[in-house]
Amino acid sequence: MYDVIVIGAGHAGCEAALAAARMGCRTLLLTMNLDNVALMPCNPSIGGPAKGHLVREIDALGGEMARNTDRTFIQIRMLNTGKGPAVQALRAQCDKKLYSISMKHTLEQQPNLDLKQALVEEAARGDGSVLTVKTNTGWTYEGKTVVLTTGTSLAGRVIVGETAYPAGRAGEFAAYGLSQSLRGLGFTLGRLKTGTPPRINARSIDFSKATLHRGSDVPLYFSFSPLQEQPFSAPPNPVYPLGKPTAWRQQLPCYLVYTNERTHQTIRANLHRAPLFTGLIRGVGPRYCPSIEDKVVRFADKAAHGLFLEPEGWETNEVYVQGANTSLPEDVQLAMLRTIPALENAEMMRVGYAIEYDYVPPSQTSATLESKLVPGLFFAGQINGTSGYEEAAGQGLIAGINAALKVKGRPPLILRRDQAYIGVMIDDLVTRELTEPYRLLTSRAEYRLLLRQGNADLRLTPIGHSLGLVSDELHQSAERKREAVAAELKRLGKAHFSPGDKLDSLLAGHHLPPLERSVSALEFLRRPEVDYGVLNGLGFGEPGLGPDAVEQVEIEAKYEGYIERQLAEVERVRRLEERAIPEGFDYGAVSSLRTEARERLKRFRPATLGQATRIYGVTPSDIAILMVHLERVRSTRSA
Repeated sequence: MYDVIVIGAGHAGCEAALAAARMGCRTLLLTMNLDNVALMPCNPSIGGPAKGHLVREIDALGGEMARNTDRTFIQIRMLNTGKGPAVQALRAQCDKKLYSISMKHTLEQQPNLDLKQALVEEAARGDGSVLTVKTNTGWTYEGKTVVLTTGTSLAGRVIVGETAYPAGRAGEFAAYGLSQSLRGLGFTLGRLKTGTPPRINARSIDFSKATLHRGSDVPLYFSFSPLQEQPFSAPPNPVYPLGKPTAWRQQLPCYLVYTNERTHQTIRANLHRAPLFTGLIRGVGPRYCPSIEDKVVRFADKAAHGLFLEPEGWETNEVYVQGANTSLPEDVQLAMLRTIPALENAEMMRVGYAIEYDYVPPSQTSATLESKLVPGLFFAGQINGTSGYEEAAGQGLIAGINAALKVKGRPPLILRRDQAYIGVMIDDLVTRELTEPYRLLTSRAEYRLLLRQGNADLRLTPIGHSLGLVSDELHQSAERKREAVAAELKRLGKAHFSPGDKLDSLLAGHHLPPLERSVSALEFLRRPEVDYGVLNGLGFGEPGLGPDAVEQVEIEAKYEGYIERQLAEVERVRRLEERAIPEGFDYGAVSSLRTEARERLKRFRPATLGQATRIYGVTPSDIAILMVHLERVRSTRSA
């Protein structure tokens, strides 16, 4: 008997299993192939806009993705540095094999966690509150809770050109039995599609015709905790031009190339063989990560599309062609690639493909990620209709935490939209109609200025610490940072600059105009051309303030008005978020609700009035009617 059984050891499954085990639950992690733990079957990268924020939040809550990325990345960069702090984000390229090996090692060393290879064919209710899972060899495991993180394996089908065959991913089994098992439990299943590009041999690339993109010159890491061990690395494959080295850590560049009219003509001439257009693919694909053939059709006026050539590791010859997801026939893929300068002699090592798979529409799942139909059964990752490693890992962490809390008889963890991007993602999933694979974007967060990647530790570390997932040392470090930021903002508000020859001379040395009136140091810092480095140069900075705290001081100073408005909006909305709707509430009894609103409320069954406001088809007048009815119910019960 296990407390928590996790099925699938992808990015969601690893986080779920580690969280449950670290919270003291006896945990079992089952995967169909122990050699593919935390596999990166598509791009071997972590982070990017919104996704990088997720990784920071996972780390602040005590998850593993950030640390594993820091151990194994071959390149890291800060994106959107020319934009505001809300959308700046880290992105790293990882060594695909080392990432998997490192995560497997972490799982194997974790107390309370058993890692086993098995193909699960059935999940069922057992005696009482027990759940059972059965493997294809007939072995049965029993658990108090089960977390399903099946990725694309549920009735998966790989498609290349006119060829289609059952597989969870290329080279893996498809879990048809588990799909049937879920239907038998009463779940409705949908069908989605994703894809991956070809991998080409680095020795067949003319890198002199590509633009080299180096990693960061300054140290960057995803995790808030210092790296305790040497990062994994190896001598870079000599086939890759390295450019100027980065002094703080060895990195591999990426290389940019572009499609052209010949590329597009090759694709258009073969659309009659493209399964995306012939009807062979029935699942809906991700709008924000379209295939190359879809891009050529949808953006016919665009003369070129950028493609990044990304090495998949230190030593391998395999190069990922980012931006060229495709399910075109193999011969067309090769012909298409060879129209691109730098790839005229390209040789494919792996063919690109599309994959269709079953998922459980998340209207059947609560905000805790526990299913509404089967108590103790949790869903995380692509089974909920999402795309991306980071989205999966964030859900896996929350599902693992809530499975452990359920076993312990404690209240679940539900992160609000103003607390975390994880909260935004899960709330979107359980309140909105899913018509395509869900991808988290910064634009989905209405409070994104509050949800910066640099303050994830201040927002979430206390929660991770209360769960037993964050050490006392890391919690104290976050609190020291919080106190240092507050103290420095207060000090700057009291310190003043007054016009004068000495100050004017110092300002001129920084190419700044003289002051016309006395201002506080805080007001001075708010100027667009001033950063904390200028304060240091003028002798007004705090020498002992760490770079993370400096960053937060600058943001809090420069965006104070915007932050205050968002905080006020959070307080206004919180009243609705705290108005709970009783479980099993009878919407049919509210006769004045519109039919569409009643049907959608019955389907999604929101836990709060706040969630109800975000369900498509539910209007403000419906919410007002619902509020009145809930107040009547409350008054009747209290009487």
